[in-house]
Amino acid sequence: MKALRHTAYGEHPVVEEIPEPAPGPGEVLVRVAGAALNPLDVKIGAGHVRDHFPITFPSVVGTDLAGTVERIGPGVTGWNPGDPVIARTDPISGGAVAEYAAVPVPNLAAAPAAIPLHLAAALATAAATAWQAVVEVAELRAGQTVLVHGGAGGVGGFAVQLARQAGARVITTVSSAGAGIATKLGASQVIDYTTADFRAEAGHADVVIDPIGGDTEAASLDVLRPGGLLVSLNTPPDLGRAADRGVRAEFVFHRTDAGRLAKVAAAGLEIVTDRTVPLARAAEAFRHLAGGHAKGKVIVRP
Repeated sequence: MKALRHTAYGEHPVVEEIPEPAPGPGEVLVRVAGAALNPLDVKIGAGHVRDHFPITFPSVVGTDLAGTVERIGPGVTGWNPGDPVIARTDPISGGAVAEYAAVPVPNLAAAPAAIPLHLAAALATAAATAWQAVVEVAELRAGQTVLVHGGAGGVGGFAVQLARQAGARVITTVSSAGAGIATKLGASQVIDYTTADFRAEAGHADVVIDPIGGDTEAASLDVLRPGGLLVSLNTPPDLGRAADRGVRAEFVFHRTDAGRLAKVAAAGLEIVTDRTVPLARAAEAFRHLAGGHAKGKVIVRP
């Protein structure tokens, strides 16, 4: 089969012909309909997160996929050939950007019927991370105000939708190119971070969802009401600085959870795609994502 593989840290991956994987005990073999690339894939390949996600080369890129069950491994029950699924593989194992992938059963959920199967791959990390932040950690509720940074991006776009579903008022920061996307997804107020200081525009928020970190995290503390919550998705926040401002801060470290993934699949979320490319052009798509300017999800179709 064909797959997108890294051969060393810091080198761009290439599409190569490799053996088809065989499902081991407790695994299923999935014929991949679509794989979604994530910023984490770029960090893993560059070696920036090797302390947490060390990989062995050559390594097939990607964690997020959707497809149909091709074969089941020993001991597997509850899944059958032909079942449409979404999955997130272990980041160390990768394997998503390929024609076939062997996936542990605890990493699987039934794919939603309402969207094309290849697009459902976009839910596996970005939407599930947004769910973890908005629903599980922030416990956002009707009447609250939330500031979501990067509302036209992968995680941010899903966070905007989930916040609106919860009945919250949503403010988001985007570049001018992403304003239309964020508005369509349900943001009540859109701030162009390239021309305005969001601290002067956002007012006071009950919750900030921050997938960016750095200076954005520090500035976000200024827009939180006393007792408000900063949910950081990039790096652990500065708890001392948050306490000094009279607010709370929590870090979301996303791990695969089949139960959460099933809830995300049933949430009726809209998937915004930056581009969909064939597997033969997967290396090009990876370089585009690494450039940092994708609006929505980048999908590879084998």
